[in-house]
Amino acid sequence: MIKVLLVDDHALVRTGFRLMLDAQPDLSVVGEAADGGQAVELSRRLRPDVVLMDLHMPDMDGVRATELITAELPGVRVLALSTFDLDENVVAALRAGADGFLPKDVSPEELIEGVRVVHRGESAVAPRLLTRLIGTYVRATPPRPAPTTLAGLTDREREILVLIARGRSNAEIAEGLAVSPSTVKNHVTSLFAKLGVRDRAQAVIIAYEAALIRPGE
Repeated sequence: MIKVLLVDDHALVRTGFRLMLDAQPDLSVVGEAADGGQAVELSRRLRPDVVLMDLHMPDMDGVRATELITAELPGVRVLALSTFDLDENVVAALRAGADGFLPKDVSPEELIEGVRVVHRGESAVAPRLLTRLIGTYVRATPPRPAPTTLAGLTDREREILVLIARGRSNAEIAEGLAVSPSTVKNHVTSLFAKLGVRDRAQAVIIAYEAALIRPGE
């Protein structure tokens, strides 16, 4: 059973999400919070598997709450939610350790699957949505110096990082490079370890910041 904590300052939103999630045989809502401070406290007490975190709340917002939860409770996964597809707070939440992002008007099926995907340790952000989001956010931001960890990448790992940043899935990368999906998976695992990132979301941010790819490419 996947334990879920709902965080949103609107009670009706929380009720709707609870009805959706509790109807699933493998999901159980174990608590609700109306702001980030409550989310942190309930996460400490309930140890949910996944936190559905609204980003826009009074007092402590979802970004700060995500940062505190992921730093203190590494076993708790955070799935960020926002009314806005292209929202600078979404990138901030990914930086803070969120494991994915979904718009709040997502379909029930997509929300349910997003919780399951995050629980499995994967990113619940559609690759092309992720690149559009980050590309829009960094469009006017000067590139930062490439992290020193990029120097340790092999040519193939750097190539795969660029393809990830362009929104390619592992299967698409394997097809384009004429290698097996398992080979790509091994490269991605090594790449993430060298970059010190947990998922594709954080890898894409590094690729943009290092100017390996620019918005619109």
